[in-house]
Amino acid sequence: MLRRVAAVAVVPLVAGGAVSVTANAAAGSDAKPAPLTKASAAASFTDGNYVVVTKDQGATTFKGTRAAPGKGFDAKRSEVSSYRQTLRAKQGSIAKSVGAKVERSYSLAVSGFSARLTRAQAQKLATNKDVLLVQKDEAMQVDTWQTPKFLGLDGGKKSVWSQLGGPNEAGDGVVVGVIDTGAWPENPSFAGAPITSTPQGKWGLKRANGLTVMKKADGDVFTAPCQTGEEWTVDDCNSKLISARYYPDTYLANVPEANRPDSEYISPRDGGGHGSHTASTAAGNNGVPMSVEGIDFGKGSGMAPGAKIAVYKTCFDDGDPDTGDCYTSGSVAAIEDSIEDGVDVLNYSISGSQTTVIDAVELAFEGAAEAGIFVAVSAGNSGPTSSTVAHNSPWLTTVASTTHFNFENTVVLGNGQKYKGASIARAALPSSPLVNSTAAGLPGADATALNLCGPDVLDPAKTAGKIVVCTRGTYDRVAKSAEVKRAGGVGMVLANATPNSLDADFHSVPTVHVDEVAGAAIKAYAATAGATASFQLGDTTGGTPTPLPQVSSFSSRGPALANGSDLLKPDISAPGSSVLAAVAPPSNSGRDFDLYSGTSMAAPHIAGLAALYLGEHPNWSPMAVKSAMMTTSVDAKTSTGGKEGDNFAQGAGFVQPKAFFDPGLVVDSGAADFRGFITGQGLDTGVPAISATDFNGPSVASGAVTGSLTTKRTFTATQKGTWTVKADIPGFKVTAKPAKVTFTKVGQAKTVEMTFTRTSAPVDQWAQGHVFLTGPKFVRLPVSLKPVALAAPAEVTGDVAAGSVGYTVTGGEDAAVTMTTQGLNESQAKTGTITTGDQVQVPVTVAAGTTFSRFDLDTVDNVDLDLFLYRVVGGQASLVAQSATSSGDERIDLPNLAAGQYIALVDGYDTAGATVDYRMDAYNVNPATAVGSFTVSPNPANLVQGASATVTASWTGLDASKRYLGWVGYSISNQKTIVTVK
Repeated sequence: MLRRVAAVAVVPLVAGGAVSVTANAAAGSDAKPAPLTKASAAASFTDGNYVVVTKDQGATTFKGTRAAPGKGFDAKRSEVSSYRQTLRAKQGSIAKSVGAKVERSYSLAVSGFSARLTRAQAQKLATNKDVLLVQKDEAMQVDTWQTPKFLGLDGGKKSVWSQLGGPNEAGDGVVVGVIDTGAWPENPSFAGAPITSTPQGKWGLKRANGLTVMKKADGDVFTAPCQTGEEWTVDDCNSKLISARYYPDTYLANVPEANRPDSEYISPRDGGGHGSHTASTAAGNNGVPMSVEGIDFGKGSGMAPGAKIAVYKTCFDDGDPDTGDCYTSGSVAAIEDSIEDGVDVLNYSISGSQTTVIDAVELAFEGAAEAGIFVAVSAGNSGPTSSTVAHNSPWLTTVASTTHFNFENTVVLGNGQKYKGASIARAALPSSPLVNSTAAGLPGADATALNLCGPDVLDPAKTAGKIVVCTRGTYDRVAKSAEVKRAGGVGMVLANATPNSLDADFHSVPTVHVDEVAGAAIKAYAATAGATASFQLGDTTGGTPTPLPQVSSFSSRGPALANGSDLLKPDISAPGSSVLAAVAPPSNSGRDFDLYSGTSMAAPHIAGLAALYLGEHPNWSPMAVKSAMMTTSVDAKTSTGGKEGDNFAQGAGFVQPKAFFDPGLVVDSGAADFRGFITGQGLDTGVPAISATDFNGPSVASGAVTGSLTTKRTFTATQKGTWTVKADIPGFKVTAKPAKVTFTKVGQAKTVEMTFTRTSAPVDQWAQGHVFLTGPKFVRLPVSLKPVALAAPAEVTGDVAAGSVGYTVTGGEDAAVTMTTQGLNESQAKTGTITTGDQVQVPVTVAAGTTFSRFDLDTVDNVDLDLFLYRVVGGQASLVAQSATSSGDERIDLPNLAAGQYIALVDGYDTAGATVDYRMDAYNVNPATAVGSFTVSPNPANLVQGASATVTASWTGLDASKRYLGWVGYSISNQKTIVTVK
């Protein structure tokens, strides 16, 4: 069931003023307290910009307008245009119903609109039967030279580009859309011939009616504008950078002009450099000379130099590095436009939710995937902490970051100890005095800022001619070396305080960036009398070379918080540390190219590689391309201990372009899979639900395995042959039916059922490994499974008169399980009648020691009531939780609710013109007020792994006219079973 909104705020009991509440009012009193309006209940709703998603399907997913199987989506078809007009009219009516105005309509990827709403308007729309989601327009943050050779794209007759006809043919006929900060068109990575009315090249690129028009490798036509704006004309689009759009509305509405940096442009022009970097990495020109700060790096290239680039600028700098610059409404609009324009690939190096896929941007990308667009997204930069990965939708390819080149130099201490670190310096630094920044500060300098080498804290008298040790954090890394230079220092050792990435930056003085272990040792030595150090070029430590590729420390990890950890994320890894690519000079010290690090840099590698793939296989589905990449990948090292094969760090592994063009088998998925998955997440799409574990993707994950897990994957052949199914997951026995699978023709699909049975895997710890299919090609699927001690039903219901109810518990291990009970506690019931627009408040007291609370609303079918729970403190009501679906039955469950006074508000949203009966039960499970006896048997229960046992919950001494609630707990698990008796 869809919960329209869940939020918390402190609001007065009556709009416009607070009233007192009788704290000891009797539960179920017939007195009708002053009404609580839904507008006042809007906790997360404030006046501002919103994206409203309606329950209608966008044209890419609607049955009457979506693409036929094997065909591309054509937004220009008459039936699509007609359907979009219908959606726009309905959206206008929905907005008008609350007195709002549609600012931008969405009708392709999703059906919805952006609008400026008051808090009351947002709350009212959230409870509209035709509305799926009301989401605040959130400002998200933005999350090459050696990589083509490192990935095997360039370098001889057997390289990928050579086999595709050379760099200029690599990705030819494919358009890569980049949703980001725009592009710097003067950069040679984006150089191209003017677009004229005369068709050029084999794809007939031309300008017609003010639009760029180009045939594509898949037989469709790309048609899009080159929008003009601040320092951007139509001539800034060319035969490489073929179109450009920008979406500044929310930025302009929310960021005062005085706060807008001079380097920002209200146009597709990139002021920050992030968009130029991602676009050039994905599909920048080949053979571009790259020289930075006097260092000649040779010639660089994007992954798909033959592909075209379409820019969608949604991110605008607000002048604050700690806030997001990329608004939801602009992202959804860009996705919409990219579908209509006809891009083949999208790159989205922008942050996203870690906890849900029910999000406007994620749902819009589902529409893009149904339209046949491959979408690469960044996993996030919150590693190495676990469960930090974002973009957890299965229709996206979520990319982790790895290293690809070791920029290393060595710090040599006066005591002879050597420590390697990241460094771009190209000249050795002779022995010089070494000092910690904390011992070189100006009088009165802030101690924290001094440790971090903040601005204007170092004393030249203590720093001149010395190498200064600075701690990473708070301030930009390059700002620290600038401070060292200002104070007369000749070099800097930048030391991590905790595990993190090592970054080679262009510093003001020679710098070596070391990890936290080396940093602590260097600081300790620097504190001794007469400490000195020198910098040597390269790794001269004589130790084990730093492995490549290695998962970047900053790269976000799984297991995913979304989907119950039942879908493996990230999907794959690619170079993202110290990537050299195009930038915007105004924000990059005048440089045309710079080294950036982040999963933002990893995602466009995958986007560009997908463009290569689609240039050769233009009619492959996005998920087939994703599968080909994942199943042919290889293990990367992790950044913690050099361990290989951590699925939560690397996904399926490090991408291998030489292998993925011929995968042998792919695990494909499409519209039915996507919609079934969404249904499984709680939104009704009209397609039967598919659990995340059973989604047909090239990985397997489950966050709760009791004894065994059985799931299926359907494989589609890209070549004929027989494959044998094997597996290696420590602590699990794996069986496959069939164990051998034969494909007699290309395109044939066959399903394999896989059962994973726990043998010795520790409970509540993740076991990681792979399923392998060996045959004409080697196919590998990553598997991550977490055994649990037992599985019990979340809830059972029994009859008071029956005296008991039986249920089954499945053992995750052999164990004697002791069960405990709490309750049973009688419901505080309120019954009455209600009609549309009515509200009834039910005061409820929650006593100390309450372990579980339930507020349960029942009414007749075909009406819509909503339920809100407020806590009352000092005459003010704070919204704690709500259930506001399109049903008449609503429920709020809360463990360990704080003691105090509450009001359960029953709202008559729509009773179809009738006065209807309702019943609202408030349960508080508390040992102090339990009635009767409540036991469970047998106790203990002897569970056997993988087997089900029956237990019986029994009660006596209850009133048959009342309802009761309690719960059963288990000694080897945190799981509980709620028991309702009525």
